[in-house]
Amino acid sequence: MAGRRVVSLVPSLTEAVAVSAPGALVGATDWCTHPAGLDVVRVRGTKNPDVGRIVALAPDLVVANEEENREPDLAALRAAGLEVLVTEVRTLEQAFAELARVLTACGTAARPEWLAAAEAAWRDVRPESRRRAVVPVWRRPWMVLGRETFAGDLLARLGVANVYAAHAERYPRVPLAELHESGAELVVLPDEPYAFGADDGPEAFPAMAAAPVSGRHLTWYGPSLAEAPGVLGAALRAA
Repeated sequence: MAGRRVVSLVPSLTEAVAVSAPGALVGATDWCTHPAGLDVVRVRGTKNPDVGRIVALAPDLVVANEEENREPDLAALRAAGLEVLVTEVRTLEQAFAELARVLTACGTAARPEWLAAAEAAWRDVRPESRRRAVVPVWRRPWMVLGRETFAGDLLARLGVANVYAAHAERYPRVPLAELHESGAELVVLPDEPYAFGADDGPEAFPAMAAAPVSGRHLTWYGPSLAEAPGVLGAALRAA
């Protein structure tokens, strides 16, 4: 599979492919910010990819995700004759398996060192304590992590018990007043997809400890996974 041409519609997969199969990536979304200085054709966003531009790139493979990309767009790419590999990532184990599958499909000859390092980094993670938390991912309206999310799985391994982990929806809309009455002692505030920060988010939860965290380390599955236990753990301990 030497010389594979790949378009990625998922920022974390873009980073994984770019560092593991140099030269394979020919297109990526406008939201694909890593690795820094990535020089490929941009094909708009994850939810509104430019199908015509992607087809014109004549890729051998398009990599996508069932949560981040819309099925009508993926169907249009398949209808144009392109091979589309769709990942599903809701747990850390799934992330490792799907990353290996994607990289093999992209023509990597060996398991990359960063993937082995990420698996090792998470293998011995043991939470020092356990705290009940709410994890907003959007504001106006408030939306939080619900059931079966990759970010929720990472947080659970770090000692964060998501109050809404058993909710019927994966990303439920929950009124702020209900969040206040949820019994959570901690609010975890990632800086993506909504850009929560020290001055935007904590003030809405005055009775809870607040942990602003790196959204890339919490929600991306790729090279950042090797750093994630240390980065996220430090942010949680500081709250």
